Amino acid sequence: MMHLGQYNTLTVLRHTAPGAYLGDDEDNDVLLPGKYVTEEMTIGSEVEVFLYLDSEDRLVATTEKPLIELNSFEFLKVKEVTHFGAFLDWGLEKDLLVPFKEQSLKMEEGKYYLVYLYLDDATQRLVASAKVKRFFEMEHIMVKEKDEVDVLICETTDLGKNVVVNDTYSGLVYNSDLFRFIKRGERCKGYVTKVREDGKLDISLEKPGFQKIEPNSQFLLDELKKHDGMIRLTDKSDPDKIRDVLGMSKKTFKQVVGNLYKRRLIEIHEDRIELIEKN
Repeated sequence: MMHLGQYNTLTVLRHTAPGAYLGDDEDNDVLLPGKYVTEEMTIGSEVEVFLYLDSEDRLVATTEKPLIELNSFEFLKVKEVTHFGAFLDWGLEKDLLVPFKEQSLKMEEGKYYLVYLYLDDATQRLVASAKVKRFFEMEHIMVKEKDEVDVLICETTDLGKNVVVNDTYSGLVYNSDLFRFIKRGERCKGYVTKVREDGKLDISLEKPGFQKIEPNSQFLLDELKKHDGMIRLTDKSDPDKIRDVLGMSKKTFKQVVGNLYKRRLIEIHEDRIELIEKN
C-alpha cells in the first residue's frame, strides 16, 4: 500500500520519457519525475521516496525532503496568501495549503506558524492546520516519567516554553528548567518529569536524577582546568549567570558541586570554587 504524505520504499518498475514508475507489493504504481531519477535507479532496485499530490491532484513521488510529514507538527513559513488560504513552504514544488477555516489567526506572508499536517477525509488531500490544539493526544498517554522524548520548542509563556512532545503530546518546560537559550522551532531531546491529570506533560531538558550528575561533573572539572582551576560561581550565584557560564541549571550545578565536594575534588569558597590539586 502506498502512503500519502509519508516516505515509502518502492521498487523501480520501468523507465519512460516522463520518468520512472515505482511500485509496491499490491501492484500500485506512481511516477517519479525524470529530474529525480538517477543512474542507480535500475529496474528492480528499491528507492525511498515521499508521496504527495501534484498541482493536478495526481499522486506523485519525489526524492526531495519535505519539512513536515503526515500527522506531525512543524513551524513553516507562509509564502503567499490568496482567496483560498495561506500557502506554506514545506520544501516541495507544490506549496502546502492552510485553508482559512484552519487558521486560528489570519496568516501573514513571510511569517512562521506552528502547523499540523493531516489527511482530509472528505477530499483525501494533505492539509495543514494552525488550529493545533485538537490534534494533541490528551487521553492515551504512552510515555511515563523519566522517559526520553523528542521535543519541538514552541511559544514562550509566563511559566516557560510550550513544547510538542513526540509529535503527539502537549508539554511545558518551566522557566526554572531552562538552562540554555532555546529558540522557537528548535528540536531537541527532553525528559518527562510529570504526566499531568489534564493530559499535558512537564518536560525537562536535562536528564533526571543521577544520570545527569556524572557527565556534568566531568564537564565542570574540565571547565575548571580550562580556567586555571577556579570559577567564580557558588550555590548563591544568580541562576542566569550559571546558565551563561556553564549551560546548566542552578539545581544541577548545586548537585554537581556537592558531588565533586564529597569526592574531595574541589574546594568551596565564599565567592568561587577551586580545583584541588592532586600530587
